[in-house]
Amino acid sequence: MSDTTITPDLIEYIRQAKDRQEIHDCLLRYTRGVDRHDKALMMSAYHADAWDEHGVAEGDPETFCDWAIGWHAQAQTRHQHIITNHTVELDGDTAHAETYYLFLGENREGPPSLAFGRYVDRFEKRNGRWAIAHRVCINEKAGAFVDIDIPDAWLAAMRSTGPDRRDTDDISYRRPLIRAGGTAS
Repeated sequence: MSDTTITPDLIEYIRQAKDRQEIHDCLLRYTRGVDRHDKALMMSAYHADAWDEHGVAEGDPETFCDWAIGWHAQAQTRHQHIITNHTVELDGDTAHAETYYLFLGENREGPPSLAFGRYVDRFEKRNGRWAIAHRVCINEKAGAFVDIDIPDAWLAAMRSTGPDRRDTDDISYRRPLIRAGGTAS
């Protein structure tokens, strides 16, 4: 039989696990918000007085989100921000995180883009809510890759699950998610 005693160490572990998950959820709101051009979702990742330094642009959340969504709309027909390795150092209601990112963009002109780097963030928990207080985006490498020829039938099958939308009409916002025949799975 296992020990089910709630100890101070267990309570602290649960608190830290909750904080780490809320910080990770915040990062996902940012990436989903920018990829779906959902400004409200993207801005929910920041505190109102935050600052974002992306190298190519910087500013408060409103200014930066307007720039990012506008730039992606102008430069690409679709894009994805993917986060991978992620570390967090918790210090009370402050946390320092390093999160690796990969960016893929289908450019309106020229070959598709591939870039990677890291988000270095200071998160703060204010009124029970974790959000970015300061971000520095380390842009480590950017380049292009070449599309390959894909047979038309295969391409049609790949696209049969719906269009990749950069707005809240994207399938990821659909509730409930139902089968093409109209039944919930």
